[in-house]
Amino acid sequence: MKQNILIVEDHELTRFGLKTTFEGVDYIDKIYEADSAETAIDVFNNNNIDIIIMDLGLPNMNGIEATKQIRSSNKDVKIIILTSHNDEKEVLNSLKAGANAYCSKEINPQRLIQVVQSVADGAAWFDPSIAHIVLKASASSPSFEGDNNRKNYDLTSREAQILKLMTEGYSNMEIAQILVISINTTKAHVANILQKLEVDDRLQAALKALKHKIV
Repeated sequence: MKQNILIVEDHELTRFGLKTTFEGVDYIDKIYEADSAETAIDVFNNNNIDIIIMDLGLPNMNGIEATKQIRSSNKDVKIIILTSHNDEKEVLNSLKAGANAYCSKEINPQRLIQVVQSVADGAAWFDPSIAHIVLKASASSPSFEGDNNRKNYDLTSREAQILKLMTEGYSNMEIAQILVISINTTKAHVANILQKLEVDDRLQAALKALKHKIV
């Protein structure tokens, strides 16, 4: 299924480069553009947008606030933060605001295409350069308190296998292809994993798996 993408970037040359990157990509249908958060919200509210690539350093309202506002009205849209900064506060606030992925602007264009597709398919992804920030934050997160002594999460061998692939950023579709199982079977396993780990989403599951060395 093709996706409509919105590119939010105030620098015209960078925005042009991003648009060029996604032109002709097989999973992309329409490409929308915005040079500010306010314009992005307006474009989002008036069009069927599936994926947003959001710059943080926007004039007036920043990308974090825009992400928060868009997420409050739509829980299904996939939001990918693209920035040249790896400031700890920005990273954590972006994730709290509801971002599905956090990428450095230094990312290779072809890799970005792969990341966007993975996120569209349900994966959560963050740049390796910020992994230590997210893991550090997870250590003090209430979502992970009270289970330090719990070593057995009753995962089946297949669930452990899938959880490991989730920590590596693979989407449900990619996991299904790697393990040669159906997408519905993969989704059922992921749902079981989230329930057993007592987390709400794939990102929390991946962080918990890494923190407690479950896989």
